[in-house]
Amino acid sequence: AETAGTASASVRCDRGAHASSTVALGAGARRGGRLVALSTAAAGDASSFGDDADENSVSVDATGKANSLAGAVWKFVRPHTIRGTILGTTAIVTKCLLNNPELFNVSLIPRAALGLVALLCGNGYIVGINQIYDVDIDKVNKPFLPVAAGELTVPLAWAACATFAALGASIVLTNFGPLISKLYCFGLFLGTIYSIPPFRLKQNPVAAFAIIATVRGFLLNFGVHHATTAALGLPFKWSPPILFITCFVTLFAVVISITKDLADIEGDKKFNIDTFATKLGVKGVSYLGSGLLLANYVAAVAAALVNKGWFNQPLMIGAHVLFSVFLIAKTKALETEGFTKTAVQRYYQNIWYLFYSEYLILPFI
Repeated sequence: AETAGTASASVRCDRGAHASSTVALGAGARRGGRLVALSTAAAGDASSFGDDADENSVSVDATGKANSLAGAVWKFVRPHTIRGTILGTTAIVTKCLLNNPELFNVSLIPRAALGLVALLCGNGYIVGINQIYDVDIDKVNKPFLPVAAGELTVPLAWAACATFAALGASIVLTNFGPLISKLYCFGLFLGTIYSIPPFRLKQNPVAAFAIIATVRGFLLNFGVHHATTAALGLPFKWSPPILFITCFVTLFAVVISITKDLADIEGDKKFNIDTFATKLGVKGVSYLGSGLLLANYVAAVAAALVNKGWFNQPLMIGAHVLFSVFLIAKTKALETEGFTKTAVQRYYQNIWYLFYSEYLILPFI
């Protein structure tokens, strides 16, 4: 399900999609900090051990009971993935516009709005199709999700997914060029084979993290940057900050892909879903995820030290040192709490906070 915002984000890679990125700037740049704060309110993964209320309070998901169809659909689209995608898009667009402020044109906004709708439709389709095929597993791992909780029936979930896919694809095919259309369809394809039989690549831990890392790491950042430069009438070229964030987030997406299953071991084992967590255990995967992310931060600091003219060196070094300290402290807290379900969920929530934070500093590095 984490594939969600990722795959759909890949669609923004030509002119029209660039415009779609621009809309996120207007709405998202003003609320960048608020996006992180909002994720605190997203509530949790249910489990078989620990106190349910405590677990819900530290999860990345919205766990409150949906009192309306609209509320159920909002839970269905997994808001924390939407926030991550919007924040990533906003940061990259902001970076481009800060470098070329004279090129912004309000005539880009209508096409940008269409692109954003297509992006959100792709997000909804991918996370939705996963919930349909994971409904029995979610009754064990995430019983608060709307299909598992009975707040959204399976037929209505299928109708929502079909609407998301059809609307998103039709917007792209009729308003944007062939490259973005191919990328959009490729994103939907990856999200589909991740979840549905006979492919169901989520059952293979290597294939699962490869899909998530490709979509949320490479395609999101490349697509948004390519789209933004095209919308501004600039030739595409990698800038050091964009190349950095693309490489950095690709590895970060690997960390997300392996740590997202930490709280789901019970249901995954019951339904024979192989993940790194079921193979290596909670402790092993927690240390692996933290180690990979810490290596990412060390590489970021090294890049700033070696290439002094590429980055805002004080911010690049200072922020990543602080992120490293935060990561080490939260990993130690997880260890101190004995790797309980609630502690694991809090740890995963903090992984997402670090993810959001990386994009918050991107426009200024």
